[in-house]
Amino acid sequence: MSIKAAPTPGKALLNPSNHALLLIDYQSQMAFATKSIAPELLRNNAALIANGAAGFNVPTILTTVAEKSFSGPMFSEVTDPFPGQKLLDRTSMNTWEDAAVIDEVNRIGKDRLVFAGLWTSVCIVGPALSALEQGYEAYVITDASGDISPEAHERAVERMIQAGARPMTALQYLLELQRDWARAETYDLTTGIARKWGGAYGLGITYAKTMFGASEGGH
Repeated sequence: MSIKAAPTPGKALLNPSNHALLLIDYQSQMAFATKSIAPELLRNNAALIANGAAGFNVPTILTTVAEKSFSGPMFSEVTDPFPGQKLLDRTSMNTWEDAAVIDEVNRIGKDRLVFAGLWTSVCIVGPALSALEQGYEAYVITDASGDISPEAHERAVERMIQAGARPMTALQYLLELQRDWARAETYDLTTGIARKWGGAYGLGITYAKTMFGASEGGH
């Protein structure tokens, strides 16, 4: 019996309603020692996913560690898209061991979780491995996370992949939420975020729109 293709998305793809996003420890103390990614690129990519998630109404958890006593405030690029949202401050390095965070995970009720934050080897590995062990699906936005060295970041990503986590990038996350340029209600949102934080891709959108009024999907 031959396989027949169908014009439907794969179940492993993300959409705005099938996951929750955890943004973890985007704080200055960890950023000072992050060497696997340039700080301006890290902040840019964190802003891209935060604005994308907020724009598509993805349930999002913002959590910090020792905010007032040691690690400092969360990046404004991450908090600004979620005005008034409470930051869940922890003492545990592993987010998954914090009861308030887990209460929020259970309240949201999604069994697919996307992780990004600092550092990859501590703040992301801990909850990702813990969530996987408890039966959740875990995705990790690797270019919106960083560590004390390229090796530390790479080994952490490898460890999570070996355990079943799925890696992706910040721009991939945004475009996967949109996925079809015919979705006119979020077209301007997606291209606007991409123009501001999408690097060379965003420049290309600006060029095409400015020079000859072009747009994806004929909009």
